[in-house]
Amino acid sequence: MELKRVVVTGIGAITPLGLTVEETWENMKKGVSGAAPITHFDASAFKTQFACEVKGFNASNYIDRKEARKMDICSQFAIAAAKEAVADSGFDLETEDKDEIGVVLGVGIGGIHTFEEETSNYAINGATQGPKYSPFFIPKMIADMSAGLISIEYGFRGPNYVCTSACASGSNAIADAFNLLRLGKANAILTGGAESAIWPAGIGGFNALHGLSTRNDEPEKASRPFSASRDGFVVGEGSVIIVLEELEHAKARGAKIYAEIVGAGMSADAHHITASHPEGYGAKLVMERALKDAGLEPKDIDYINVHGTSTHVGDISEAKAIQAVFGEDAYKLNISSTKSMTGHLLGAAGAIEAMATILAVQNDIVPPTINHEDDDKDEEIDYNLNFTFNKAQERTVNAAISNTFGFGGHNACVVFKKYK
Repeated sequence: MELKRVVVTGIGAITPLGLTVEETWENMKKGVSGAAPITHFDASAFKTQFACEVKGFNASNYIDRKEARKMDICSQFAIAAAKEAVADSGFDLETEDKDEIGVVLGVGIGGIHTFEEETSNYAINGATQGPKYSPFFIPKMIADMSAGLISIEYGFRGPNYVCTSACASGSNAIADAFNLLRLGKANAILTGGAESAIWPAGIGGFNALHGLSTRNDEPEKASRPFSASRDGFVVGEGSVIIVLEELEHAKARGAKIYAEIVGAGMSADAHHITASHPEGYGAKLVMERALKDAGLEPKDIDYINVHGTSTHVGDISEAKAIQAVFGEDAYKLNISSTKSMTGHLLGAAGAIEAMATILAVQNDIVPPTINHEDDDKDEEIDYNLNFTFNKAQERTVNAAISNTFGFGGHNACVVFKKYK
């Protein structure tokens, strides 16, 4: 069968860099860091006391207060971002066939804050008061609820579920939505991801893994991918929702088109529960598969938004994988890690990084990898690669890819190009 073409027609964002797409993108271009001391709870006893929190978010600006109390903050972020995305898409919801609009999101952890609150209450009061759990405990906690709530909000009855593949979740969701659309299973799908794990269990758990930076004196400089002094990643939170739409359906309603999604790849490292393959074997496979799916050659890619978490093994293995896939063409493209600014949004990482990739293609601007100093070089990294350090660069971006890799060895890659 002939596969349908799929385009991006709407974006919404609630991120550590802003409460809209425009604000987030402007701060990305400027190289603004979203890292600051944690305010969600008292983190003074933790090894890491900072994160990239969403700032100034008020759920009542987007959701009825009574309904918001039934949702974990992860789902609140998703609903808020979805509202911007739907408005941006220009859908006439009075005439659209809502049976043909779906929601496929990536969520890695889900309602960890709700789980903490409810289990802590039982641990403290259970012996004297008995088990007193909220009737909303389970629906607030389960990871799939963000997609379900968006469908309920709008009456979208198309494919509806959540992908969970750790930090690759958002990209896996985008890949699934893309595949469903090009197979004709829906007219449009809201995709992307949501996450909110900046709570004691999230920070404590990642600290126990020795995964987080402990640069408490300079949080804004803590996420420093591809620099020798990097000491771990910085947790972020938020949601980005992207409207993917079958091309002919978008054209028929006169939709604006940001870019076209043309390929996706998936692979496994089959190596370790948390560490990347040291030679980047799974990362190499996933990029090769994404390029093949897109019908593109390495020389066609102008920009890679890398996973780039600011961890020792991860950064080195991804750089090796890029060199293995792109060869001499690796030195002609731009590479950047927007995690240096947003932190690591975990299950929503693929969503915010897909947004950055789409906007780079649309605007011919590559956002930077911040916090690198010239004398802070890792001998295992080839600095002849253009990591777009510290300052955004203008260049023609005809095609770009976004990489995400997750605990468990999950790898996902999506490819966007200019719509023609």
